[in-house]
Amino acid sequence: MKQGLKRWVFGLLGKDPEAVVATFCSGPPELCRRMAEEVRRLVPDRRHFTVTRENWPELRGELRRYRIGLAPVMLSGEWDGLRLAAYRLAPRKILAYNSRLERHHLRLDLASLLFWLGVPLDRIFLRPRWWPFPKRDRSVMPRDYTLLDGRPCSPERRRVAVLSPYFPYPLSHGGVVRIYNLLREMAREFDIELFAFCDPGAVAASAPILEICARVAMVPRPRYREPRWSTLPPPEVMECRAPGMRRAIAEEHRVFGFELLQVEYSQLAEFGGDVLVEHDVTFDLFGQVARERRTLGAWWDYYRWRRFEKRQTARYRRVVAMSPKDAELLGPGVRAEVIENGVDLARFQSQPERPGQRLLFIGSFQHFPNITAYRFFTERVWPLLRDKFPEMTLTVVGGSDHLIHWRAFTESPEPPPDERIRLLGFVEDVRPLYLEANLVIVPTTVSAGTNLKVLEAMAMRRAVVSTTSGCAGLGLLHSHSVWVADAPETFAAGVATLIADPERRRQIADAACQHAVRSFGWDAIGEKQRKMLRELLA
Repeated sequence: MKQGLKRWVFGLLGKDPEAVVATFCSGPPELCRRMAEEVRRLVPDRRHFTVTRENWPELRGELRRYRIGLAPVMLSGEWDGLRLAAYRLAPRKILAYNSRLERHHLRLDLASLLFWLGVPLDRIFLRPRWWPFPKRDRSVMPRDYTLLDGRPCSPERRRVAVLSPYFPYPLSHGGVVRIYNLLREMAREFDIELFAFCDPGAVAASAPILEICARVAMVPRPRYREPRWSTLPPPEVMECRAPGMRRAIAEEHRVFGFELLQVEYSQLAEFGGDVLVEHDVTFDLFGQVARERRTLGAWWDYYRWRRFEKRQTARYRRVVAMSPKDAELLGPGVRAEVIENGVDLARFQSQPERPGQRLLFIGSFQHFPNITAYRFFTERVWPLLRDKFPEMTLTVVGGSDHLIHWRAFTESPEPPPDERIRLLGFVEDVRPLYLEANLVIVPTTVSAGTNLKVLEAMAMRRAVVSTTSGCAGLGLLHSHSVWVADAPETFAAGVATLIADPERRRQIADAACQHAVRSFGWDAIGEKQRKMLRELLA
């Protein structure tokens, strides 16, 4: 009865009663192709029409005979007349796709407007704390912590605590490498308690840390769900405001009795302590971004980071910087001490390279400057090298969950595929990658602090082509211990020069390796760390 009535009504209107799916390819062809394929999988039992600029004049008349039950539309790219046609034909049936291939049914509401304006799907329902209406998503800040016992304490040792935004194992990126190695160096003289925010599974991977630390307090990572623009403190600071961490520090101060607290990274500076380690001067990083992008959002990030970091660094008895340049940026009112990044010389030992044209770039996509660096090289430098060196390949280590971070910082679901670019996630041991490489590239266009990946390449006796910011603070000399280039053309020329000249490449690698051995071993840097702690404890 119902089906018969439906056919009669739509027959009067001159339309087929069965709804069809009309996919409007109003964006980049490859994204539209993937959108159409996904829509066919989602709705396999309907007739599908794929509308393009080329076939739209023919399909315009044909679609009038059908009832459109779903109209997928690609929002990426420049404004397209096909979008207007979709909105006109099926205004209440629009399934919008963005450049990340995320989808959302458009309605007359704020979430749809935000999605249409380009806000990522996982953020369109976020509302500030002061939002007067009910919120769909709320932040979750842990209130409990897990305590693990490590190696036995000694009555002769002073007790020191370290607060970290990450659990420093496995060694997945540069910050973790530094924290792990200096924990090991500090443990030669002190009993250490580690406070760390942790992801699920950290307890299972805690054995190497428990060999170093006397106690470990682990707090689950907060789930921060606020718009990133909505607070005066930077969002990275708001993400760490977990009551469970404050409780752990207060209770363990009474129980374990540590005499000094060292805080790693400026986003944790609000917790207070004696030593703040500035892995990079964050307002310097966002200042570079603001000068490059010149947008209101970039200026807002720079302003609040500068305001926050200047205030917090003045509170600490000592602030550790990675280089003299970083120490100078902190200002005259800050008691800054330079304790450089280092490299494990016993672990990263050089071996002769094999002939070839293999490039290597190591940079966790969790840190957005590494994504910017990858795009700079693949979009602006790589096209200058591909045809000139048909055997050249590039290996990239993007770190854990690299595609998730890629989607968060870019407008695409993943990097464009290239048969000569190998993109890896987390690699537990990067030494074999250094050994197979002929040249290491560090194409960072915005950067702060110093890069451990450069030090690792130096220790492995591999020549490096880097931007000025990529090798800043390491005391390297252009054409002697590193090749420095900032423009795409000069960067490509540097890669071409060293790939074509193995002897010159070897000379730069030898000079860099000698510099790393003289200046950047963790044992010497660890002694500087222990000396600072002794002075503060005295």
